[in-house]
Amino acid sequence: MDIQDLHCIVVGAGTGGLAAGALLARKGVQVTLLESQGYPGGCAGTFTSGGYRFDAGATLGCGFHKGGPMEVLGRELGISWPIKPEPVAWQYRHRDLSIDLGGSRKEILERFPRSASFWKEQSMLAELLWKLSYGGLSWPVAGPRDLAILARKAISEFPGTARLLKFAAKTAYEWLADHGLDADDEFVRFIDAQLLVSVQTTSRHANAVNAAIALDLPVSGSYRVDGGIGAISGMLADSIERDGGAVLYGKKVIRIDSIRKEVLGVETEDGDALAADLVIANLTPDSLAILDGRTPAPAGVEVTPRWGAFTLYLGIDSSLFEQPGLNHMQITAGEGELGECGSIFVSTSPVDDPSRAPEGFRAVTISTHTRPEPWFEALARGRQHYLELKELYTRRILDLLAEQIPEAPQAIRSVIAATPVTWESWTGRHHGYVGGYGQTSLFEVRSPSTAYDNLFLVGDSIFPGQSLPGVVTGARRCVELALRRYGK
Repeated sequence: MDIQDLHCIVVGAGTGGLAAGALLARKGVQVTLLESQGYPGGCAGTFTSGGYRFDAGATLGCGFHKGGPMEVLGRELGISWPIKPEPVAWQYRHRDLSIDLGGSRKEILERFPRSASFWKEQSMLAELLWKLSYGGLSWPVAGPRDLAILARKAISEFPGTARLLKFAAKTAYEWLADHGLDADDEFVRFIDAQLLVSVQTTSRHANAVNAAIALDLPVSGSYRVDGGIGAISGMLADSIERDGGAVLYGKKVIRIDSIRKEVLGVETEDGDALAADLVIANLTPDSLAILDGRTPAPAGVEVTPRWGAFTLYLGIDSSLFEQPGLNHMQITAGEGELGECGSIFVSTSPVDDPSRAPEGFRAVTISTHTRPEPWFEALARGRQHYLELKELYTRRILDLLAEQIPEAPQAIRSVIAATPVTWESWTGRHHGYVGGYGQTSLFEVRSPSTAYDNLFLVGDSIFPGQSLPGVVTGARRCVELALRRYGK
C-alpha cells in the first residue's frame, strides 16, 4: 500500500495525538483526527471562562531549545512557535527558602554547596540523553532494527553511554546517596518536589536516568507561549489540515471495532462509523480498554498513570505577582507528603499577554497531585460529600499559597476548581488519571504498540512520559512503529 493510500484515524487532540497526526500528514498519510471537545489540547489545552484564558493542566513550555523535541518538530512541520524564553523556569519555595530555577545552578549551589558534584554529573548525563533522544528514541526495543539504531547511537556517544549504564538500574535516591546527599532532608525534599512534577514519583522510586533529564528542564530552558499553552495544540491541528488532513471536534469515540488482531475502525457517539487502516489513540491504557469493550486493569497490573490532579483556576489582581519574568512557582509545605496539597505548582499568565485576562488581572492555574479514588468514592456517597472534599482541598491550597504570599486571599476575584472527576469528564481519561506513569524503571515502560497490529497508543502514558518534549518524542516513536508495519 502506498503511503498516500493509508488512512489513519487519530483519537484525541492532546499534544501526542496532534503531533503524531501532523507527522503522518506531512508524510502523505490521510489523517482524520477525532476530538470529543470543541477545541484541541486535552491536558495541555487552554480554555476560556469569565474573561480569562486558563491553561488547563500543562502550563510550562519546554523542549523548545536548539535540538530539543519541540524545536525539531517545529522545523519539520514549518511551524514558528509563538514562544518567548522565561528568565526563571520556576521559583521553588519551602518555608523561608526561595530558589529561582533557570539556566544557572548558582542559587542552588549557594544554598546547597555540597551538591556541586551531583549537579556536575547530572549535567553530563542530561547532555548525553538529549543527544541520544535526538530524532526519536528506539525504546522499548521492538526488533532487530531498534537494536541496530541503539547500537549506532551508543557507539557514536561512547564512552558516555558506557557510564550511563550504571544509572539504568539505580534510583534517584541511591544516586543522591552516592554524593552523600541522602541525609540532607531539605535537599531531598527540593529534589522530590521537582521529580513529582516531572516523573510522577519521588527520589526513592524514580529511576536515576529519568531523573537526570527531568532535573535538566529548567536549565535547558522554559518558555512562555503567547495565548496560553493551548496555542501549541492549535498550531499542530492547523498543520494537519494544511497537509490535507481533517480535525473534527465534538466527535466522541465510543467504540473501537476489530476482528482478531486487526482494528477496522471506530464508532462515534453521534452515530458515525469510520473505517481506517491505522488507528492512533491518544488515550491512557485504561481508557483504551473501555473503548475496546474490556474492563480496565486494576492498579499494579499494567504500567498506567496513578495520579490525578486537583486544580484551581483563579482570577487574581495582577499586582500580586510583581517580579518580572516570574510566571511559575512551586510551593511545598513544611513537612509531610508532597501529594494531596503538600506541594502546589502555581502558574500565572504573563502580565504583557492581554489575551489571557482582563486588564489589571492575571489568569492563574494551581495544581496538586491527588489520588483519584477518594474523589469517586466521595461522589458515590453523595454530591454533598464530594462538594465538601472539594471545599477542603480548595482551602488547603489557598492556605499553602497564603503561607508564602500572605496577600493572596484578598487578591482573588474568581475561583474554579477541577477534580479527577472533572478531568475524567473533560478528557475521557478513566478516573481522571493525568500526568503519565511513575517513571521508576527503564525496563518496565509501555510501548506505543498494543494487542492489535494496526492500533498504537500515544500520550503521557507511553515512554518517555509526560511534558511536551516527552509526549512529542513518544509520538515520533509511535509514527515510526506504525509506518514500519506498512514497510515505510
